[in-house]
Amino acid sequence: MSARLPLPTPGRGLVYLATIAIAVAAAFPLAWMILSSLKTPAETMQTPPVWLPASPSLAAYESVADLIAVGRSFLNSALIAGITTAGILVTSLMAGFAFAKYEFRGRNTLFAAMIATMFLPPIVTLIPLYRLVGSIGLDGNLAGVILPNLANAFGIFLMRQFIAGVPNELIEAARLDGASEMRIVFRIVAPAVTPALAALALFAFVYHWNSYLWPLTVLQGRDEAYPIVLSLSRLLSYNRSAINTNLVMAGATLAVLPPLVLFVFLQRFFVKTIVSSGMTG
Repeated sequence: MSARLPLPTPGRGLVYLATIAIAVAAAFPLAWMILSSLKTPAETMQTPPVWLPASPSLAAYESVADLIAVGRSFLNSALIAGITTAGILVTSLMAGFAFAKYEFRGRNTLFAAMIATMFLPPIVTLIPLYRLVGSIGLDGNLAGVILPNLANAFGIFLMRQFIAGVPNELIEAARLDGASEMRIVFRIVAPAVTPALAALALFAFVYHWNSYLWPLTVLQGRDEAYPIVLSLSRLLSYNRSAINTNLVMAGATLAVLPPLVLFVFLQRFFVKTIVSSGMTG
């Protein structure tokens, strides 16, 4: 006889209902944004609000393409987010390995000082960083946006925590085989912490794709270098007498697609990282 499946308990049913409610609440803004981008301006301002557009149209997307250089803005965003993410992964992996596996004087003090920088609001370092970027002639171009963000305290902290779990015997065996430290980091340690690297890549890419204040400060009106987030701000001033909600929603839908696609591909690594951190914590 086959074993009976356990009947759902009332408590488990409440958990399922709560999970469904949270999922619906989280998905509602995204669904509303996409549907609003397919509406006419009159439908977006209608009271009470209309959920579904009467005649779905891509006119708002065509208007967005006419008002801003979508392709160039996407390329700028991809360069900023992509290069910055790659830099963060490399520097975090190497620094995390050093903090986790090397013994040197002042290691704990230096690590604590680095952790302390995570509590500084970004606005505190905005002006000093801008002055530094300007002093080396990088203000007004993408390099000035990218360079100060190639290292990240949270990334180093995350990598250090996961690399600490890599067996020392594995690293020592590689050294006995003549492997260099760089080879150990990228050929042995990196594959062992792939879920953490993928989660860090997701965090970094989404953060820098959506970054607004720092690119605005550095680029200072150089429209041809604007990432998509800055370019979309023009849609708010397209018609000063009223905000064209459908245009804003269409632009926001376009801007959210790359991070959303990246999350779909990396979500399994993201979940593994959360589970692993919970088990080791």
